[in-house]
Amino acid sequence: MARRVAAIDCGTNSIRLLVADVEDDGVLVDVHREMRVVRLGEGVDATGRISSGALDRTWAALSDYTAILRASGAVRVRMAATSASRDADNRQDFVDMVRGVLGQEPEVITGVEEASLTFLGAVGGLAPDPGPFLVADIGGGSTELVVGSTTSTGDPEVHGRISLDIGCVRLTERILRSDPPPQQEISAATEWATELLSGGLDQLPLDGLRRLVPVSGTATTVAAAALHLPTYDPARIHLSRIPAGDVHRVATTLLHSTRAHRAALGYMHPGRVDVIGAGSLVLSVLVSEVERRTGIDEATVSEHDILDGIALSLG
Repeated sequence: MARRVAAIDCGTNSIRLLVADVEDDGVLVDVHREMRVVRLGEGVDATGRISSGALDRTWAALSDYTAILRASGAVRVRMAATSASRDADNRQDFVDMVRGVLGQEPEVITGVEEASLTFLGAVGGLAPDPGPFLVADIGGGSTELVVGSTTSTGDPEVHGRISLDIGCVRLTERILRSDPPPQQEISAATEWATELLSGGLDQLPLDGLRRLVPVSGTATTVAAAALHLPTYDPARIHLSRIPAGDVHRVATTLLHSTRAHRAALGYMHPGRVDVIGAGSLVLSVLVSEVERRTGIDEATVSEHDILDGIALSLG
């Protein structure tokens, strides 16, 4: 018998809700899926604290989400909070706010836990290919890399994972501040991204890797651009295979575009306009580093990620 659950993923840039029925065979059936950009991590990299404005924006979104999940009849709820709430000196203010609205505390998960849940959510649609896969989640404050495969019963098996302190918000606030960024900023950002991603990949077991599977908003937005979609279309994006050359082309275009130009793109979420250049740069560097090590010259972009993993963990 299916069990209705609710998953909330609160990251550095966005907060997302998934209400879903978990079937007996572990398949998720969406009931309600929603994303809002609240920029919880705005300024955290510089100040070490979550701002009052960011807390207010998150409170407003979470209040609406709580009403939705309670009306849905969800029997289990899990909220995971990631990079910004791990890094902030005043994270207890965030925890207290969530407890007051949702009635339970968020799980401020580690980067390792984040990577495991991301892999769990991402690989379901890749059957019957058992992998191994490299799943990459480029968030606002961190990037999670996890290598794993699926067993004969379809269960995920993680072989290695790492969380790196680089993401689209952190990189924008630290280096890519101009609109558009000059080559000096782009070069500095590329150097930093290459250093962190190369070091991270060196710590992962990449022998025999079959696919690179990037997930979440940066990857899906780059896929929408590479596919020349007039508007955002999850069905077209999910499991699309984007050649490395197209990833690099899109990243170059987005980095050299003004924010006004990005905002006019039909597939662009308004909350990603100012940070998608940084996110696409991280993805482009990752694709290059993976190709150099494994020969894999494309990215299989998944619409399913940590949010689906959180929901599946409640089944």
